Amino acid sequence: MNTFSRRGFLAASAAALASAHLPRAAMAQARAPLALSAATRTLDIDGRAATVFGLAGPGGQGLVLDPGQRFRVDLSNELDVGTIIHWHGQIPPNAQDGVPDMPMPLLAPGETRSYDFEARPGTHWMHSHVPIQEMQLLAAPLIVRAPEDLTADRQEVTLFLHDFSFKSPEEVLAEINEGHDGGHGAGSDEPPKQGMPMQGMDAMPGMNDGTMGGMPMGNMPMDGMMGMDGMAMDLNDYDWDAYLANDRTLSDPEVVQVERGGRIRLRVINAAAATVFWIETGQAQARLVAVDGHAVQPLLGNRFGLAMGQRLDLEIDLPNEGGAWPILALREGARERTGLILATQGAEVRRIPALAEIDAPAFDIDLAQESQLVARDALPDRPVDRSQMLMLGGSMQPYVWTINGGVWGQHRPVVARSGERVVLSFHNMSMMAHPMHLHGHVFQVVGLNGRAVSGALRDTVHVPPMSMVDVALDAGEAARWMLHCHHMPHLASGMMTEFAVTASV
Repeated sequence: MNTFSRRGFLAASAAALASAHLPRAAMAQARAPLALSAATRTLDIDGRAATVFGLAGPGGQGLVLDPGQRFRVDLSNELDVGTIIHWHGQIPPNAQDGVPDMPMPLLAPGETRSYDFEARPGTHWMHSHVPIQEMQLLAAPLIVRAPEDLTADRQEVTLFLHDFSFKSPEEVLAEINEGHDGGHGAGSDEPPKQGMPMQGMDAMPGMNDGTMGGMPMGNMPMDGMMGMDGMAMDLNDYDWDAYLANDRTLSDPEVVQVERGGRIRLRVINAAAATVFWIETGQAQARLVAVDGHAVQPLLGNRFGLAMGQRLDLEIDLPNEGGAWPILALREGARERTGLILATQGAEVRRIPALAEIDAPAFDIDLAQESQLVARDALPDRPVDRSQMLMLGGSMQPYVWTINGGVWGQHRPVVARSGERVVLSFHNMSMMAHPMHLHGHVFQVVGLNGRAVSGALRDTVHVPPMSMVDVALDAGEAARWMLHCHHMPHLASGMMTEFAVTASV
């Protein structure tokens, strides 16, 4: 998906230089708004047809912007239901952020809405901000190239990950709520539990929100992490029918033709509703060079993880001899996997089973990966004007997930003034991890379980059970910005609040 050869990049670079000398009228024509359509499409998933949603741009699913190109998009809704698209990783004016009725209503069937703002470079994505629609694959890559991407001698490959069910999202949510299909962690013998309806659910007085006293225990081994009822932490709410890499499974994976001795820039996007993945490059050693679209000090390895909503950029230098190199995405705490294959021309491509021999481990329970990430362009040092603790709670029975003890509609906004340096402390005292996403801002990870770090710049941070992560940011446009868990069933049960920024005095 969205692969570009090294020679193609050099040609594009020459074209970009040539465009600098075009008449202004020609430049305006070249930068006409891009057409993007929310529409249905049909996938072949292990030999079975599936009708899903998608976001079709001029070159297929998603958008790719050149350096300096504004995000000028005409979004048309060709679905038979209303929708709205969030530009995850971008910082548009609040009115264009893409949250239902905050402030714009859903885009009605047949309606077109225009967007125009300065695009931020990096690996980003776009998706419906209606949870059940994201579960129907209404999402796509949003890649904004930096100048170096046009001149670097490397090939670009995008790996877009999803979890998928042939059942409707409403059925999936109902089964999760009722404790069906692996709702209690890998290998658990815990019987299903009965819960409350997820949609429109109100918090009950005296509800167990999963909080408990004591210090964060993020460095405890997984087997030692027990909840109040003696149950180990929960990794997966649901066993999906398929795990997709660029809309395909390992029964028919995408095979990307690569050059011998070539360099690959692999842009990985976790668009799954409720699945954390490990990315395993096998014999192809990789360097992690960016997270959530922001450069980090290179980190060597061949296995890196990412939670829902997060992105990883990996650089891979291929050997000079021909061959095939599977890039696999492993479901945490389970055997399922998906992925694509990098292969030189004529190389033998062997079939890879969709189930590994052993379960993949839980992701970053001790925050070991996050602790190794160092931003290349950290936030400038300045005094902190405001600090706020956000308690992340919840339980499997009833299936309710909360921020500061409340669900959306009963939430208390997190407040700040535009321009203030703000530190938010996510303190997770539940037995599930939560990928926390803040709209309209970039933050820097500055604390892990009470230890100060100069961590990565992000827009989505993974907070493991019994752990605390501190992030620093400079409050932006005076507006209501969403702050929520990017685990879609958690969001659907109310795990969302708002970051309410007011104008400076």
